[in-house]
Amino acid sequence: MITDTTNSIKISNTVYLVLDEIEISAIRAQGSGGQNVNKVSSAIHLRFDILASSLPQRIKDNLLQRSDSRLTSDGVLVIKAQQFRTQEKNKADAIERLVELIQKANHIPKTRKATKPTKASQKRRVDAKKQVGKNKILRKKVTDY
Repeated sequence: MITDTTNSIKISNTVYLVLDEIEISAIRAQGSGGQNVNKVSSAIHLRFDILASSLPQRIKDNLLQRSDSRLTSDGVLVIKAQQFRTQEKNKADAIERLVELIQKANHIPKTRKATKPTKASQKRRVDAKKQVGKNKILRKKVTDY
């Protein structure tokens, strides 16, 4: 995932995330973990300044428009990773989550094209409705005339 020559991560064919734009710091993890949790700073606090990044403006706008609690009012995305016991795995997890967010912001949904139902499908629909109506008529009580 990380390219050696440019120190960046490939988001798509044209978009790369430069690792120097990511600020990573180690913090103590919360929750249970025994004696280890009080001694080792295994959790990772990742900060990514969207406005100062080298991402295309379209992706920046999509990221800033998201209603995400991890996004500050200054346009900084904060990701906290503490799922694993080791700092390396938490760092990889935080970067992977950031890449997923950027890939979602980079995705352009296909525009929907309005279509009409075919004549054959319309005929099948009407025939099915007529058959249901006939079945209902057959369920009625027979009266003598």
